[in-house]
Amino acid sequence: MLVNLVMVFIAAILTHNVALTYLLGMCPFISLSKSLRTAAGMGTAVIFVVTLTAIINWPIYNLILVPTGTELIYYIVFIIVIAATVQLVEMLMERFFPVLQVAFGIFLPLITVNCTVLAVSLFMVIRNYDYVTSVVFAFGSAVGWIVAIVIVAAINEKLKLIGDIPSGLKGPGIVFVIAGILALAFLGFTGVANV
Repeated sequence: MLVNLVMVFIAAILTHNVALTYLLGMCPFISLSKSLRTAAGMGTAVIFVVTLTAIINWPIYNLILVPTGTELIYYIVFIIVIAATVQLVEMLMERFFPVLQVAFGIFLPLITVNCTVLAVSLFMVIRNYDYVTSVVFAFGSAVGWIVAIVIVAAINEKLKLIGDIPSGLKGPGIVFVIAGILALAFLGFTGVANV
């Protein structure tokens, strides 16, 4: 059981990275990967939201929706839980980290529509994970997302210092190139861990 959980966690970070393998959550990924500090802060918020929504969504789906035969509405229920969780994060950041909240701007509320958050909850349903596996998978997926955005932001900051980026690749173009190269690097872990 423990080995399986470790494999799910590693696979969620590397071989099934939601940002680099499934290209989910690209809007904040591209927009917030300009600064390492902002990328790390957004990644932390995503970890909290993704993990908390999985913790809440699994029991709602398996203990309420499936027994009552209403699993057809799970998309709507998951989205409501995600929106409520993002509101909680926004209130906490406004109270304790106002500078970081200003740096996120519109992207903090956009976690609500970040497809990474919904996709993780949908993957746990599609793959029929038990509760603990779902939480480990959600946490691993969120860690994978932060790993990807932090690496891209660090490389992006380094490239700004060098200043040799062709004008056609400045901005989102270079982020896509970096993400593509990272995706190929993470693909090298295929066979090590699968979920």
